[in-house]
Amino acid sequence: MQYIQINTRVLVIDDEEMVRDNIEEILVPKSKSNEVLDMAASILFDEEISAIEHRSSNMPKFRVDKASSGIEGLEKIKKSISEGEPYAVVFLDMRMPGWDGLETAVRIREIENKAEIIFVTAYSDTSINDIVAKAGQNVGYHCKPYASEEIVQLATKATDDYNKLRNLEQLIEAISNINISENHLNPLLKNILDQLAGYSQTDTALLGKMHKDGTYEKIFSIGSLEEKVNETLLQEMIEKAFSNSSENLIQSNEIIFAKLENYVVFAALKKGTNLKTEKLYLLKLFVHNAAKAICNAELQVKLLEKEKLSAAGKAISMLMHDLRCPIKNIPIITGMMQEEGVVSEWLPVLDQAGEQASEIIDDFMDFLREAPVKKMPLNFLKLVNEAIDLSTVAKEFPSLKIDVSIEPDLIIQADKSKFKRIITNLINNAAEVLRDKKTNHPIIKLKAGQLLDAVQIIVQDNGTGIPELLLRNLFDPFITYEKAAGTGLGLSIVKQFVVAHGGTIEVHNDGGAVFTMHIPLN
Repeated sequence: MQYIQINTRVLVIDDEEMVRDNIEEILVPKSKSNEVLDMAASILFDEEISAIEHRSSNMPKFRVDKASSGIEGLEKIKKSISEGEPYAVVFLDMRMPGWDGLETAVRIREIENKAEIIFVTAYSDTSINDIVAKAGQNVGYHCKPYASEEIVQLATKATDDYNKLRNLEQLIEAISNINISENHLNPLLKNILDQLAGYSQTDTALLGKMHKDGTYEKIFSIGSLEEKVNETLLQEMIEKAFSNSSENLIQSNEIIFAKLENYVVFAALKKGTNLKTEKLYLLKLFVHNAAKAICNAELQVKLLEKEKLSAAGKAISMLMHDLRCPIKNIPIITGMMQEEGVVSEWLPVLDQAGEQASEIIDDFMDFLREAPVKKMPLNFLKLVNEAIDLSTVAKEFPSLKIDVSIEPDLIIQADKSKFKRIITNLINNAAEVLRDKKTNHPIIKLKAGQLLDAVQIIVQDNGTGIPELLLRNLFDPFITYEKAAGTGLGLSIVKQFVVAHGGTIEVHNDGGAVFTMHIPLN
């Protein structure tokens, strides 16, 4: 990353010409015009004496402009901003005709909150607290008379502070354009928040997420901020902050919230930290760009997963294509055997297994192609019973009880094959976890009913539930948890098929895992 060019532009606003010229002379010594004075001093004192102290080698090369009033100074600042060359430092007299120094500073802050303002005055009717409250944190104060080296030190420190903050600002703005994973992004964000906390003079800060479902996720913290966040209070603050505003970035006391589609990213500083002008601006900038960077990192992860799924899908697709013909021949072969008089109780079982395998291949191929569903009115209880019969895990788990609570005349508009796959996958997943965890009295409850303009379907087990960190990514491809076998595609297929029906699916824990689907009636 390229750092910005050092800005050493200085504006001196004072109604006394002598003061303006003196500060300019201190910061920008005119070496050629001083040669005559140096020569005269040598003649008078019979030795080589410099009338004006020459610039030290490490002194910045300042560029100084002057204004005789607050109005003139404000116009120069407007012009400097429009030309893309803003002032880093403004030396400002407190007592001036027309606008005094404080009013001038307030008007400057309306268009420029980054420049360092230094009041240089012999008199002031205003306390430093009032000045800071109105002109912002990045102000200095120095009394007349002053020494040349004091002006140099003030200007040098102010330009150094200004340029450090501009580099930090550029770094903050750059993070949203970096394409890296969340694991690599978080250390970068922590480093930047460290710098911001240091600049704000607080040893405590927090960056976190508040998800749409109301769950809190800590990203990282600095210092002694409480590990336990009051999630209820935080949710209330977020709802209150955004309820009366269309803005996506809002401040509430010491917390800055940035709203995204599925969650809110926030940064909090230590309670009582004074956030004004430059500090508030940088913290808002940080949270805004941190949110964008986190979102980009998540998209990057999803893109990699999609590429991985695509590569695996191509290989599986070729395999499925080769298997499709022999599997689809099974019902044909069993039919021919029956026509030839072969009698066996295994023929219907073999026929059913062939149909089931054929449906699995068709559904998997549809998943890879994201094929549209073919809806038709179906008796849901009958469909669920057929799906349960197809559950191989349930058949191999004799102690498992499946409790079905569905009205016998409930009709659903659905693709029969795909919806059976939805129910079968959810039952198989729950059954595997209950079996592997050796759950006492394992039970899966499946209930459905009409709710307004949709059918609500709930599949619930009495297991230990799904870990909180896994809940948000449960429907992503290749996500598995404590399963001896599985492709990690089962719930991805479920989610895709539900969405293809125009429905929604959510999961939460209530003792065990609870999957809730809403499928439109039409």
